[in-house]
Amino acid sequence: MSAIFSILIFPGILFISVAALFAEFLDRRIYARLQNRFGPPWFQPFADFVKLLGKEEVVPKDANAVMFKAMPIFAFASSVCAFLYMPLYRQNSLFPFNGDVIVVLYLLTVPTLAFFIGGWYSTSLYSRIGSVRSLMQLFSYEVPLFIGILSAAVLADTWSLSQLTVFYGEHNWFWLFNLIGFAVCLIALLAKLEKVPFDIPEAETEIVAGSFTEYSGRHFAMLRLTLDVELVVGSSFLAAVFLPFGYSFGPIIGFAIFLLKVLFIIFLLSVARTVVARLRIDQMVNFCWRFLVPLAFIQLLLNLIIKGVIVR
Repeated sequence: MSAIFSILIFPGILFISVAALFAEFLDRRIYARLQNRFGPPWFQPFADFVKLLGKEEVVPKDANAVMFKAMPIFAFASSVCAFLYMPLYRQNSLFPFNGDVIVVLYLLTVPTLAFFIGGWYSTSLYSRIGSVRSLMQLFSYEVPLFIGILSAAVLADTWSLSQLTVFYGEHNWFWLFNLIGFAVCLIALLAKLEKVPFDIPEAETEIVAGSFTEYSGRHFAMLRLTLDVELVVGSSFLAAVFLPFGYSFGPIIGFAIFLLKVLFIIFLLSVARTVVARLRIDQMVNFCWRFLVPLAFIQLLLNLIIKGVIVR
């Protein structure tokens, strides 16, 4: 019964869905205020979601209907599953095991692959162009993201997210060694969420809505909600790995600190997409491989040296 409550209510589907819609509001409001606009009211993301649920659902005539309809569900389910491994109010997550860091990384990869497959099987030219761009971005930002996350895990000498927070809780100032990796992963997360300057797969002025061009109704609502869930899960993941403090104050204060860390990361993402213009796909690939990957390897080398000299 406890497991069912955790999956369906907290911190499962209901909680993460509400948190995701609030995160979308916060992101849009910050983005608007930085552009001297007021932005949407707090209920706008929820209203948009409900409105889409009531819209007519159209499946392209030549599309593979099974794959077209299944991919939004796969993407959403994968994102929600990843959140269940986050340490929310204590150092241990709900379902910890050695290697869950790797599992979370791969669970966060599934939505992008689902976007690609759904767009590809819609048979629309615009969708296929957006899908190919999504996949090309995936091959660019995943490498620095994985290296940046795993560098922190190498220093902690564990592949468990819970044990990683335990290690950094016992070595309070060691998180400062991971600032390069934090910056790299923050930029990579921006690319994973396909936000400016990495909104190349969507590029609404060029290819309508990218992989989502042919989606409508509840399936489009599910895709939009998945992106919002990814925003919360990705921010939670970075908070747990790179800002692993605040769990020693008890569950209530620990959960409050966790929320503040997530909101801080969302704020940084909103600021980043405000001050930078959209890149071309070749510029994005070049940036990731020429700058982010070397920086991620520098972080990994630094942590290996620190581990050999300080942590024995």
